[in-house]
Amino acid sequence: MAAPKDSVLERRVSLRLQYSQQKPFYGTRKRTESEAGRNGVVVSKKPKVKVSSLVRKSSESGSKKLGKHKVDDDEEAGNCESGTEKSENGKVEAEESGDCEGENKSVDVKERDMSVYAPSGAKVDGKGKSYVAKLKETLRLFNLHYLHFVQEEEKRCRKLENESECRDDLKKPSKRVDKKAISENGNGSLGVPKKQSKRPDLKALSQMSTNNEILYPEKTIGHLPGIEVGQQFFSRAEMVVVGFHSHWLNGIDIIGKSKGKDKFKGYTLPIAVAIVLSGQYEDDVDNSDEIVYTGQGGNDLLGNKRQIQDQVMRMGNLALKNNMEQFVPVRVIRGHKCDTSYTKKVYTYDGLYQVHHYWAEKGVAGFTVFKYRLKRLPGQPKLISNQVLYTNGKGSKAQSELPGLVCKDICNGLENIKVPVTNIVDIPPVAPEGLTYITTTEVAKGVKIPPRAHGCNCQGNCTNSKTCSCAQLNGGDFPYVSKDGGRLVEAKAVVFECGPQCGCGPSCVNRTSQRGLKYRLEVFRTHDKGWAVRSWDFIPSGAPVCEYIAVLRRNDEIDNISEKENEYVFEIDCWQTMNGIGRREKRMGNVAIPNSDVISESDPEYCYDAGSRGNVARYINHSCEPNLFVQCVLREHHDVRLARIVLFAADNIPPLQELSYDYGYELDSVVGPDGKIKKLFCRCGAAGCRKRLY
Repeated sequence: MAAPKDSVLERRVSLRLQYSQQKPFYGTRKRTESEAGRNGVVVSKKPKVKVSSLVRKSSESGSKKLGKHKVDDDEEAGNCESGTEKSENGKVEAEESGDCEGENKSVDVKERDMSVYAPSGAKVDGKGKSYVAKLKETLRLFNLHYLHFVQEEEKRCRKLENESECRDDLKKPSKRVDKKAISENGNGSLGVPKKQSKRPDLKALSQMSTNNEILYPEKTIGHLPGIEVGQQFFSRAEMVVVGFHSHWLNGIDIIGKSKGKDKFKGYTLPIAVAIVLSGQYEDDVDNSDEIVYTGQGGNDLLGNKRQIQDQVMRMGNLALKNNMEQFVPVRVIRGHKCDTSYTKKVYTYDGLYQVHHYWAEKGVAGFTVFKYRLKRLPGQPKLISNQVLYTNGKGSKAQSELPGLVCKDICNGLENIKVPVTNIVDIPPVAPEGLTYITTTEVAKGVKIPPRAHGCNCQGNCTNSKTCSCAQLNGGDFPYVSKDGGRLVEAKAVVFECGPQCGCGPSCVNRTSQRGLKYRLEVFRTHDKGWAVRSWDFIPSGAPVCEYIAVLRRNDEIDNISEKENEYVFEIDCWQTMNGIGRREKRMGNVAIPNSDVISESDPEYCYDAGSRGNVARYINHSCEPNLFVQCVLREHHDVRLARIVLFAADNIPPLQELSYDYGYELDSVVGPDGKIKKLFCRCGAAGCRKRLY
């Protein structure tokens, strides 16, 4: 933790755990019974989003009739279908406009007032809650459901004789997609397959749809509150649960006649609200601010991705044509490769685009396709899609090329991955001082470590939760899934990992947090928060980032160390948090703690002091809306007063985003030497910042 230069912290009074199962992964507001949903998970009450009524500036004649084709009212079919229909004479009919000269020529977008589609500028809803926080809650809830279904799938795979095939299925999205599931929907407007898939992401999507946990269930034209240009999603399912793009497979999200006839009076339907540009069509052309987008249909999405049939002017194709004639913009999302995402892609929102004109032509494969020229509306934030590479191992420049490099490896080779330090703030740039880097916890005099606990009798890897004694301590199941190198399914009061007395080896899934640094981290200088930490790699939710390594001390020793070293004291208050002592928010999870009858203290007895000896975790800053959460872990013994502290990803964290966790100070809890309460303003910059650190 790096404190502002002008602050003096007497001691970190309460670095308590912030997570409760009542709020997926972690939370910052208290829950009332009326808000509790299924399984005690908070379900946000979502106001219906209304679209301002608009006066169409299209021609009086409206849209053209398409020969003998009847436009399908069903808004749910899209790029996943062949989209090919033939007239009575067997020929594919398409409305061709050449280069869109003449009656189909689009009027300049400046003739329409586009402000009605822009964000309202409000950062909070009518109840004072941050839209960004609501977005995070929804995505965290999705990840929680997702990891639970991954856990179920891994259990199923263990029971099968051919486990290798199951592991392969979990590593990548299945190509064995049910075509009926593509076109049928369990929720009507959300593209949720009725038939349950073995894919955990689709199961999570279906679960949230059933629970009415979709953030924006009603389709909306233009920007959505809390979703800024540059927002990244790591699967199609994530976009669906948010309501940003309402199909888990289709490329064009439209409002059809049957679903939009009441809300969108005055429009010629269907109209498109969002498109995904991810290289599925061989005829697409992407020049950033200008796109030539290939219409839907006739593409072998489940095969070699090539065009195999003619396209027809219906559904998404007709919707984009109507967008052009009515000057209605469309949200554009670009998909890029991301090796560490379970879909192998990341999807970035690049803003609103206007359809300027369209035409029909013979495509590369010789079939008729529709082309739509879209131009990005001015006045939006700069595109970032082409600025960051999301492929693991290529997310940043080489260390020798890092601007402001002041230290090639702050770990001095002790970690399995180098951690460079950069400083482009100070002139001349300086490196952090006063730290001796360590990778194992050191124990101060006066601290007695409990005897080692009995371990499990598993051999090789722990696989059977019914016979593994460590799994039984965790409530009868393993807390981790093996996917992506090991991820914590959900934060718990405490996690019991396999320790030195266990029969399993280092590759056991129940040793996930013991494997050292997995992601490439960088310590960097900020303008107003001192030193900070970010990752060059994508980090999936539930993945361990690092352990808080320091000197284990008794709290009563803290008064004897310097004020500067006090800035890096982390109190071990797991027991107090588990039991809601001292106004702490009780963490969910009924865990039987051995010898708990001897623990009766109302204040933490022990702490980790990283003032002069510690690891990279000491540089991770506070945020009121963090992307990490704190987890107590027990390995060698079962005394929660001396638990290890591990920081896990609360979100899917994109590369180069600063890492942070909530320090958990109670207001007015820091008292100076003069007996007066000290106050420190928070500088985290989060949308829901509480304004004061303590």
